[in-house]
Amino acid sequence: MHLNFKFKALITIPKLKHTQSNNFFLLCGPCAIEGEDMALRIAEKVIKITDKLEIPYVFKGSFKKANRSRIDSFTGIGNEKALKILRKVSETFDVPTVTDIHEASDAAMAAEYVDVLQIPAFLVRQTDLVVAAAKTGKVVNLKKGQFMSPEAMKHAVQKVKDAGNEKAWITDRGTMFGYQDMIVDFRGIPTMRQYAPTVLDVTHSLQQPNQSIGVTGGRPDMIETIARAGVVNNVDGLFIETHFDPANAKSDGANMLHLDNLEGLLTNLVAIRKTINSF
Repeated sequence: MHLNFKFKALITIPKLKHTQSNNFFLLCGPCAIEGEDMALRIAEKVIKITDKLEIPYVFKGSFKKANRSRIDSFTGIGNEKALKILRKVSETFDVPTVTDIHEASDAAMAAEYVDVLQIPAFLVRQTDLVVAAAKTGKVVNLKKGQFMSPEAMKHAVQKVKDAGNEKAWITDRGTMFGYQDMIVDFRGIPTMRQYAPTVLDVTHSLQQPNQSIGVTGGRPDMIETIARAGVVNNVDGLFIETHFDPANAKSDGANMLHLDNLEGLLTNLVAIRKTINSF
C-alpha cells in the first residue's frame, strides 16, 4: 500500500479534512450511540483534537449492537433515532461518519445517514451483507475476522470490487489467542495493505472476550502500546473507541479509551508518524 492508494480512498469521503497531511486517518467515537448529547459531546472534543493535529477524522458510532453475549445486554436506542443522531453529528460539525451494519437490509437504510459502512468481524464472510454494503456506493470498512488470516481478507475486498465498488478498507481488530484473549499479529499489516487501505482497531484488539459473567473484558492500559506499534508499522488508519465515562458506557466500556486521554495519545502518535515518514 502506497500513500496514493490511501489518498485516493480518502478523498472520496465527503467532509473529510486534512487529507494531504500525510498523517494516519482516524475512526473514533463511542462504541454505541447512547443519546444525542453524549454523541455531540464526544464528537466536539475529538474534532478539536484532530483539527489541531491535522488528522483526517471520521466519527464512529454504532446505531445498534447486534452481537451481544447476553440477551439483556444493551443493543441500542432505536435504529432511526440513533442514525438521526449520526446525521446530526455530521451536519453539526461538518464531519463524515461511520457505523456498522449486521444484516443486508441495514445497508441501504444506514447509507442514507452515514458515509462509511462497516462490516463487523464476525460477519465479514457473509457475502450478502458485504455485497449489499458495496452496492450502496459507500466506503466499506471490512473488519478482519478474529478467526481469519490476513491473506483471507483479499477475498472480502474482492467481493466489494466485484459488486462494482472500489472503495474498500480492511480493519484488523486482533486475532483470538485461546478462548479469552486476543493478539495483534503485526506481520499481517503489510499483507493486508496490498489489498486495501488498512486500519488498526486499537481498542477492540485489547478485548478479553468470552468471560463467564457474559460481559467482555479488556486491557485499556495497553492502548498506547498497540497504537504505537501500528503507526510504526505503517497502518493507514487507526480505530479508537472513546467515552468520557467508560466505566458507565453501555457497551465495551472495559476496553475504551477515556476521552481525557485522547489528545496526549494522538499527539504522541502523530510525532511517531512524522518520524516514520522521514525514513
